[in-house]
Amino acid sequence: MRYLRSGPRRLQTQDMGAPRAKMVGLRSGEIADRNIRVILEAIRRHGPLTRMELGRHCGLTGPGITNILRRLAEEKLVTSNRRNGVGGGATATEFALRPEGAFSIGVKLRQRRGEAVLIDLSGQVHDRVYIELVPADKVGLVHAAVRDMVDRHAALPIIGLGIAANDWTEDQSNQIAAMSTIARPYVENECTASLLAERTIGSSGREGGLAMIIIDDDVQAGFLIRGIPYSGVHGRAGSIGEMLTGPDNVQLNTVVGFESLRSRIGEQDFTRLLKGEEFSSPSLSQWIREAAGHLLDPIIAMAGFLAPSVVMIGSDLPQGVIEALIHQLSIERRDTSTRPLLTPWISPMKPASFSGGGVALGAALLPFLNTLLLPPASA
Repeated sequence: MRYLRSGPRRLQTQDMGAPRAKMVGLRSGEIADRNIRVILEAIRRHGPLTRMELGRHCGLTGPGITNILRRLAEEKLVTSNRRNGVGGGATATEFALRPEGAFSIGVKLRQRRGEAVLIDLSGQVHDRVYIELVPADKVGLVHAAVRDMVDRHAALPIIGLGIAANDWTEDQSNQIAAMSTIARPYVENECTASLLAERTIGSSGREGGLAMIIIDDDVQAGFLIRGIPYSGVHGRAGSIGEMLTGPDNVQLNTVVGFESLRSRIGEQDFTRLLKGEEFSSPSLSQWIREAAGHLLDPIIAMAGFLAPSVVMIGSDLPQGVIEALIHQLSIERRDTSTRPLLTPWISPMKPASFSGGGVALGAALLPFLNTLLLPPASA
């Protein structure tokens, strides 16, 4: 993935041309842009901070920090207050993020359903809608949902649109750009968007790697290595749904994907699950057991090759179902009736920090990461 360099609140379209030759050093404008991002990211992560504390976090000089803070204040991205000194000592000015200084829209797209969220600069969700999609008119329906959200919040500084989808094309981006008053959308696949949400505003630690498994119509995985999403050749990393898994050697998608769940519990109960209802049934419990027995194989492979610090599982399924699946995975790894040896060490497993795996949230972060915040490669 590539992230553009641009000043705060200044939108540019993505460069989709041939890869540029490797540059030696940065131009002065690029250095200034990166320093702005460094300051804003430090305030977002650790703020409120004084100038002296910013200097320790960022390694920049006092005059440079002052100039950047003045610019960020003019852009209404940070605010300042007086901090009282300890024990009645001298006060100092501290600077904090102004979340309402910028907003962004993110859209998650599947074949027949979607989700759109509006977030502020801190990642707080201010609006959320669900979209029923028709493949033949996907662009029109996405545009209508985004337009309605923009109209509802016309007074807010919405700086861009991000889309998380595995089958979105450049032609579709061009169509959206031609129809919308928002700049051309930034696009990533679902797992990468999910990882960006965890990396930027989630609960995962910054050290070590992170693996994310998304269970939906199909099953996919994404990897965050040293803070950077890893996509592999032609973006094929994480295509685990086509793996042959379990003692019966069947494709993971056919056992764990939503079609398997729907056929197991019935359309009515499946709809209840997607609406967030928590319930138990013998058929749902059976699906959880079968899903865990097959999902363990790719998790063992991830542990062996990547050894991530944690494996997260995200889905539109309720939190209780995900937790039950993780519990069953811990049982399966110790079951020697299907595997002759106990499973070797595998990474801790836990649910994703956000509903839906945070895919829509990650999509909404894309405009921020391209124009305001440090991209993962630099953070």
